[in-house]
Amino acid sequence: MAKKVIKVVQFGVGPVGAGIVRLAARKPGIRIVGAVDLLNVGRDLGEVAGVGRKLEVLIEKDAGAVLKRTRPDVVMHATGSVLKGVFPQLRTVIEAGVNIVSTCEEMSYPFRNQPSLSAKIDKLARKHGVTVMSTGVNPGFMMDAWPLAMTGVCQSVRKVKVARFQDATPRRLPFQKKIGAGLTVREFKDLVKAGTIRHVGLTESIGMIAAGLGWELDKLTETIEPIVAKRTVKSQYLTVKAGQAAGVRQVGRGYRDGREVITLEFEACLGAKESYDAVTIDGTPPLAVVIEGGVHGDLATAAMIVNSVPRAVEAPSGLLTMKDLPLVCALPE
Repeated sequence: MAKKVIKVVQFGVGPVGAGIVRLAARKPGIRIVGAVDLLNVGRDLGEVAGVGRKLEVLIEKDAGAVLKRTRPDVVMHATGSVLKGVFPQLRTVIEAGVNIVSTCEEMSYPFRNQPSLSAKIDKLARKHGVTVMSTGVNPGFMMDAWPLAMTGVCQSVRKVKVARFQDATPRRLPFQKKIGAGLTVREFKDLVKAGTIRHVGLTESIGMIAAGLGWELDKLTETIEPIVAKRTVKSQYLTVKAGQAAGVRQVGRGYRDGREVITLEFEACLGAKESYDAVTIDGTPPLAVVIEGGVHGDLATAAMIVNSVPRAVEAPSGLLTMKDLPLVCALPE
């Protein structure tokens, strides 16, 4: 018996949203029935997203009207990283009775940092019988769901360490700006204080790991510092001179009973010697896994969103995280 085709609406058609659309358009089990964005209103979604063909879906700006007319099963949401900022959009979708798979990093595990808003979203989702979740490459997999899954073969776990090191040279300009490439050290530090430069989601990943392992953390810390270029480095978009910031190093630490038990290291800069993702688990048995070359962020984020769509349909209502869901697998083409 053939499975039901899942109807989706794409909310947000920026670079990330466009990547999600390109992948979803290749999946026979998913049908895109609507699109919402403030830009490119009236244009065909396939043309805007670079699908290579028309999807016969026009971009509109009124989310409520699109949801009412198309009656989708899931909204694939990709408009922002800050939960408070995107909450009005989420509320519109939830009140329309539609499940949500979002890229909002702060919603990947918001219960520790934003307990009040988390409870509000969870209550609203349960009231309307929908699933609300956030995922992506990181947070959503590389620094939380992946290491948690690895602990399944451990009899006991004492410490989890995850490292994600990236050469940002081939990445999009918004990402290079996000990590502070090309700024002076003073400018970099000023923007860190303003909250502009940071990988969003590191503390959320720590919270998810701790919750998955049943650990109550005493303390959670996070440091952000520039990676200073020792020589001139260039990308397609930027030239960074020696002494300027080439990128960011961000480290999150979680402590239990006064001992550091979770360490997450994130580095992204222009001209990095290598890219890799690594998980080291001090446990019984001990585990160490390295992905040489690292996982491509944009491709993996689109994959996690699209591949999670069936899980959002199947899951119980409420605000859920990746640790709450069955294994997410690649959908057939």
